[in-house]
Amino acid sequence: MPQTIFITGCSSGIGQAIALHFAAERWNVVATMRNPDDAGPLADKENIITPRLDMTDRASITSGVETATDRFGSIDVLVNNAGFAVIGALEAVSAEQIEQQFSVNVLGTIAMTQAVLPHFRTQQSGTIINISSVVGRYTYPLGSIYDASKFAVEGFSEALRFELEAIGARIKIIEPGLIASDFGSRSMQFAHNPELTSYGPVVAAMGAMAQTFADRAEPAEVVAQVVWDAVHDTAPTLRYPAGQAAIASLKEREDVDDLTFYTNTKERFGL
Repeated sequence: MPQTIFITGCSSGIGQAIALHFAAERWNVVATMRNPDDAGPLADKENIITPRLDMTDRASITSGVETATDRFGSIDVLVNNAGFAVIGALEAVSAEQIEQQFSVNVLGTIAMTQAVLPHFRTQQSGTIINISSVVGRYTYPLGSIYDASKFAVEGFSEALRFELEAIGARIKIIEPGLIASDFGSRSMQFAHNPELTSYGPVVAAMGAMAQTFADRAEPAEVVAQVVWDAVHDTAPTLRYPAGQAAIASLKEREDVDDLTFYTNTKERFGL
């Protein structure tokens, strides 16, 4: 019998790539999104369903899980992928943006995980895949709010690992680097107040790097393949970098102390 994977945030980018990858491998795929009309290439496939799910709406989370189990009988893998980024100087970020950032990236991930744990406990098996980021382990300028949300996902995942052993379940963290998607246009909010001129040099420096970031981005399928490998990896590995940029940058961070990393980052961005 085919296994079932439940994925959040599948209307584009990484989530969509994961859904297509597992569907091609004959898994049952529950590819959730806020608006199922955005299903695109995921629509009208026999082994894919696209229920509506909003990470800030617990009722829709509950409904999505019920839809999945009604259709496929069980959930074997949960991929917490849905998220977005608030980027900008902290003074320019509104309280509403901060709340939304954590409501989706952190509280939504927790709520989604809570919703599937009873199923994993009953079947004494299951895998949780949390899509974090390289900025779950180091930081970029202007990323205080987004990076903090990813640090939170990493801490949540690492602590949850201990209790999941009691129910036969596992958890894995995927850490993508620069990935080609429409994340920047669809899922990123740039908080900027031109009156806060003190932060002008940092904003300008990061803006100047935007094209460089885009040129170095790797396809979303890179992440999908890492998710596939992590799901099938029986070793007790917790973290999986996704992409060559992620592997290189995480190794660089591990190899230096805090001050050296801070100094190197300032030099890299011309600060």
